[in-house]
Amino acid sequence: MNRIKLLTLTWLFSITSMAQVMVDEGTKMLYSPNESVFLWFSIDGGRPCYSVSYKQQPVVKKSYLGLELAKDKHASKGLEETDLMEGFQLVDTKKSTFDETWQPVWGETHEIRNHYNELAVTLKQRETNRIMILRFRVYDDGVGFRYEFPQQPDLNYFIIKEERTQFAMAGDHTAWWLPGDYDTQEQETQESKLSEIRSRFHDAVNWSNSSVSVFSETGVQTSLQMKSADGLYINIHEAACVDYATMHLNLDDKTMTFESWLTPDATGLKGFMQTPCQTPWRTVMVSDDARDMLSSNLILNLNEPCKIEDTSWIHPTKYCGVWWEMIVGKSTWSYTDDFPSVDLDHTDYRHAKPNGRHGANTENVKRYIVFATENGLDQVLVEGWNIGWEDWFGHWKENVFDFVTPYPDFDLWGLTAYAEEKGVRLMMHHETSSSVANYERRLERAFNLMNRYGYNAVKTGYVGDIIPRGDHHYSQSMNRHYMHVIKEAARHRIMVNGHETVRPTGLCRTYPNLIGNESARGTEYEAFGGNRPDHTVILPFTRLQGGPMDYTPGILETQLNTWSDNKNQVNTTLVGQLALYVTMYSPLQMVADLPENYAKYADAFQFIRDVPVDWYESIYLEAEPARYITVARNEKGGNDWFIGGKCNEDGHASRIKLDFLDDDYIYTCTIYADGKKAHYKTNPKAYTIKKKKVKRGDVLNLKMAPGGGFAISLEARWKGKEGVERVEGKRIESERIESERVPIR
Repeated sequence: MNRIKLLTLTWLFSITSMAQVMVDEGTKMLYSPNESVFLWFSIDGGRPCYSVSYKQQPVVKKSYLGLELAKDKHASKGLEETDLMEGFQLVDTKKSTFDETWQPVWGETHEIRNHYNELAVTLKQRETNRIMILRFRVYDDGVGFRYEFPQQPDLNYFIIKEERTQFAMAGDHTAWWLPGDYDTQEQETQESKLSEIRSRFHDAVNWSNSSVSVFSETGVQTSLQMKSADGLYINIHEAACVDYATMHLNLDDKTMTFESWLTPDATGLKGFMQTPCQTPWRTVMVSDDARDMLSSNLILNLNEPCKIEDTSWIHPTKYCGVWWEMIVGKSTWSYTDDFPSVDLDHTDYRHAKPNGRHGANTENVKRYIVFATENGLDQVLVEGWNIGWEDWFGHWKENVFDFVTPYPDFDLWGLTAYAEEKGVRLMMHHETSSSVANYERRLERAFNLMNRYGYNAVKTGYVGDIIPRGDHHYSQSMNRHYMHVIKEAARHRIMVNGHETVRPTGLCRTYPNLIGNESARGTEYEAFGGNRPDHTVILPFTRLQGGPMDYTPGILETQLNTWSDNKNQVNTTLVGQLALYVTMYSPLQMVADLPENYAKYADAFQFIRDVPVDWYESIYLEAEPARYITVARNEKGGNDWFIGGKCNEDGHASRIKLDFLDDDYIYTCTIYADGKKAHYKTNPKAYTIKKKKVKRGDVLNLKMAPGGGFAISLEARWKGKEGVERVEGKRIESERIESERVPIR
């Protein structure tokens, strides 16, 4: 294409505000609805390739697409298999524009706009007669694309050796990265230039983790957040990972080109496909404003709409539980020290001597139930209630738990009735010890027990190496397992909080009973040596891009040696913990500290009691990866606002203009702030609480201490009266579900 012709076509394209396709010698171009994001597609010597720019700045340089296939007897062509990487010719192109507004069951905002321009390119591999479709969706904040394979005579079954999707970066960007790993995401985020990943990789790996499977000295995980030298924020991730292996990225640090790297299963292969089929969406988010990274809904929008017909039983939850005292080391999950090993069919706990440290005993659980009742919490999680914890970890044991038999000191029926009487529910805990086959065999019985006793939420866990042995946490087969659990839970009207599972890719839109994930270092690591102060101002840019995390905040007694033998301390200020309820969005929020510790700081604890877990609107006021985040959120069903600010070890000064408030209201503003000499290490529990009246347009100047933050509640009042009725202690009880199932479309 000569220069004059290209300029003419570009001019014509810009006139048609819609991003339509232009065809010339196999080259296609597509703009986002506001024309800020530009996609270019072409075929180079039979190889499909693409590039992306933002406001005329390069984001992804020319990058090739395709899949390398395994030559295996199980594929359609057996040992004669050929790759889907080259030899392609353009067959057809289709263009479209899509614009809708949809309402999530829960979320950061009450409605989400899904507006994109789409290009579907149909390619034919000449030698094999195989068809492959590349579908691109271009949004104002980035691009999503995937491979699609229609059912066809010459491509029925194929095995993926490796997906060869490239992301060629335009420079040696600053990146916030985790070591690529098939089995764990519980690593400390690293900040470095792309060119420095190799030299820093070994020391970045937490080799003592229960499962470590790194694959390359330049391999990293998604969601990968980057920042270019000229101020572009770029994020690479995936959306709608269903029936496919989780994607990592492997960097060629000579060319600064990432290539997709899928998680293998026990065979070493990466995917077993049957047409018609498709891959997850590969996503590239981009903006010149860091706040756009946090407010983007691109990942959610690329997922399918909700498939649960009746979602009335799904609701955000604030909960407490018997957990932190065990994490810190004061209590244990196990009931007895008598058994060096447990056989579920033969070990008799009735005559075993209790160790005296078992946290999940009836009287202790009652204490948490009373605490939940007194403070308006919805549920109480109890870990260690069921038999088998004496040898649950580190043995690659298959029949490790049965998920239905309580320890002798845990009165399952009595505690259920006691909780119901107090107006709260118990939350079930299913640790699988990664014995997936065992869990699937026992899943139906376990969920039926939950229905019988009125449990409507479960926290699952997958600590340790996977069984079937040799598989990995993020393989295609394991991702199928996680989806199986979510779908079965939906049929039983059960919400799922998955720990040690795959990182989220927006599937909570399709199955909103996936109420939360862990998928990163959570608060428990504060008891294991600590997370860095910048940890919680990185996660919203990385792990939380695909969905919320059950981070378990709220540790007000940050110095653990005040009540235990644990010498560690939480690497935030007390107020910094309050801020997390706003800055770390999740519809599932744990009130994680001990009841007696909240009694010590009752005035600060009031914010945790007040802050909602479901939102009508969210506005990110300021943000910079690993430095600071400030966000304002409006409660769903009311006029009150809540603001949270969190920073790294450097501290931060915030100027908050309240121009998002309603002119018709005045607000009682309660500010929970770090004290003048507060510091996450030396003086973490210094804080102040101030009240004042504010209105729209007022300005708040606040200073966050090193590792600190602030939390603000803004109670709306209309002419001096309550704008929203608030009835203390009132709750609407959900009906107990007796094995009722919800149809799945």
